[in-house]
Amino acid sequence: MEHIRTTKVEQVKLLDRFSTSNKSLTGTLYLTATHLLFIDSSQRETWILHHHIAAVEKLPLTTSGCPLVIQCKNFRIVHFVVPRERDCHDIYNSLLQLSRTAKYEELYAFSYNPKQNESEQVKGWQLIDLAEEYKRMGVPNDYWQLSDANRDYKICETYPRELYVPRTASKPIIVGSSKFRSKGRFPVLSYYHKNKEAAICRCSQPLSGFSARCLEDEHMLQAISKANPSNRYMYVMDTRPKLNAMANRAAGKGYENEDNYSNIRFQFVGIENIHVMRSSLQKLLEVSGTRGLSVNDFLSGLENSGWLRHIKAVLDAAVFLAKVLIEKDWISFGHKFSDRCCQLDGDPKEISPVFTQFLESVWNLTEQFPQAFEYNEAFLLQIHEHVHSCQFGNFLGNCQKEREELKFWRNMYHQFDRSMHPRQSMFNLIMNTSEQNKQLEEDIKELEAKIKRRNGQSDVVLEKEQEQTAHPAPVALKSPPCFQKEQPPMPVNDAVRTIEGSNTADNRYSELVSEFSKAEPAVVSLEYGVARMTC
Repeated sequence: MEHIRTTKVEQVKLLDRFSTSNKSLTGTLYLTATHLLFIDSSQRETWILHHHIAAVEKLPLTTSGCPLVIQCKNFRIVHFVVPRERDCHDIYNSLLQLSRTAKYEELYAFSYNPKQNESEQVKGWQLIDLAEEYKRMGVPNDYWQLSDANRDYKICETYPRELYVPRTASKPIIVGSSKFRSKGRFPVLSYYHKNKEAAICRCSQPLSGFSARCLEDEHMLQAISKANPSNRYMYVMDTRPKLNAMANRAAGKGYENEDNYSNIRFQFVGIENIHVMRSSLQKLLEVSGTRGLSVNDFLSGLENSGWLRHIKAVLDAAVFLAKVLIEKDWISFGHKFSDRCCQLDGDPKEISPVFTQFLESVWNLTEQFPQAFEYNEAFLLQIHEHVHSCQFGNFLGNCQKEREELKFWRNMYHQFDRSMHPRQSMFNLIMNTSEQNKQLEEDIKELEAKIKRRNGQSDVVLEKEQEQTAHPAPVALKSPPCFQKEQPPMPVNDAVRTIEGSNTADNRYSELVSEFSKAEPAVVSLEYGVARMTC
């Protein structure tokens, strides 16, 4: 809250950036601890989560006011016009501070406290049950077993605790292979086809340099090959372009030498590095955000961005390989969500739209094979929304070890923190606190009356009363309101609201209790450059 200088600005305009006639809505802009809120004259709400903000730009002053352009990580662009330059400057500086998080504890997931039962609340922090997932695939079996080598994250911190390896791979082989792999990410089972007895394993690049080799690593790959009895040889896929892999050899890394490994076939996929992908996305956004482009200019800009070429490379690899599960292969096995999605204010060179490319690749597959998937575009958009919102703990951090530590501190945080959520109704909080205080006052009066009655009696009577009250009946106390299930707000049928980073309807801003009691959105449409959810 110390970064908020101005909490409320009236007569703010929300521009439709796609309109040629500068169509706009006029309303009031509010700045809270977690969201930027705009309410127009029709009482329609636009919520922008601070952590969704990628960039804020204050444009030169015009006759109508001071323009403020907000670019979000989920590709939404919101254009406000603030009447006074001083108010615009205050909002601008506040958003710069509030959108840059330095510590995990400041992320939205640690303050987000929906009005749900405990079992529903913990879902946002649950980690996948890897044992159950591998059991579904038919593992362990005669060829694969669970290894406890990484039980305490001593071999690889970015891998999960539960790792499945070939039964013939001993612990010395596992340890030796991990020392030969970048960041200790030795080959482990990722997917197993029960009927064909075929496996997909994952690992990092070897520390081979120009000529180094490791017998344990060679034995590990040989054990994996033997664990696939239906296949005569094993493919080793390197997702990098070959030129990049060769350049890494100078840094002591590189790729597997086919002469040192038996029965393998090497395949380079050609997916560019994170820096190329970040630049490609920026070019794509520039083309998409430019007004008045002709079709030819747009298509030319799209081609020059290289985005579709990169998506094709990812799809080519997927076609060659197989499907990938988000929870297991992205979350559990250590995709660097914190670095790649800029969850904390860190090195900008680590930011890259790798996961976004994965979601777009999946979307392309759903368009080509719509009957082969149990979800649609809306589900993919929801995932992309919350990868950047940091509203839930599933995507926080760079690996499962970090998530376990964050979950521990989150539980400690919520165990003692009973304060009001930034968007919780102030009216409900005051009423609950008042009711609880009244109940406590009644209990105190009842206890004081008992003490007075006891003090006014003789010792004999007091002894008799003590015998009778040796096991007194407990005082019937009502459940504190903070543990009671609250009634949801009454829906308002003619309300429209826009939400970024939250889909609950029970959190309210303190000054507008009556206006904020809106029903849950049901229909999504695009208007004024943001996603508008209509009740």
